[in-house]
Amino acid sequence: MNQGQAHCQRCKKAVATVHLTEIERGEKRERHLCDRCAAEEGVKVQQQHVSLNELLTSFVIQQSGVQQLAQMTCAQCGTTFADFRNAGLLGCPACYDGFEKALIPLMERAHGGATRHIGKSPRANRAPRPDRTQELERLRRELDAAIKNENFEQAAQLRDALKSLGEK
Repeated sequence: MNQGQAHCQRCKKAVATVHLTEIERGEKRERHLCDRCAAEEGVKVQQQHVSLNELLTSFVIQQSGVQQLAQMTCAQCGTTFADFRNAGLLGCPACYDGFEKALIPLMERAHGGATRHIGKSPRANRAPRPDRTQELERLRRELDAAIKNENFEQAAQLRDALKSLGEK
């Protein structure tokens, strides 16, 4: 066994290949187990043996893709994708079309899977929904009628309903 390799804390024989950090009641506890002991404790260990050749091949392919992206240029303004990555700004509206394939994954990450930004507005500035507006008007009419007919119990209920919909 090489120096620096810890033994399994459970069986005390095999090399610990699974390293767990558990936090219980605010206390951090580290455990080091071999594959067999981890499996016996119900810890799923995913074996991923990747050859060095596979690793290098995927790296080269990824790098060539990055180079191709960096060389993409907007036909209208001449901005390159590398310029966009460095500045964080596109040169013109045509860049969206020219860099579409490269921008979609970025937008999906930024917008939680969505490819279209729909925006946000503060609650106070939002226009009331038509169905809510109609409901408020109906409740106001009923409140006026209840007050006119001196049905104060119903008027109090209608007042409370108006308050719950956000009217003062």
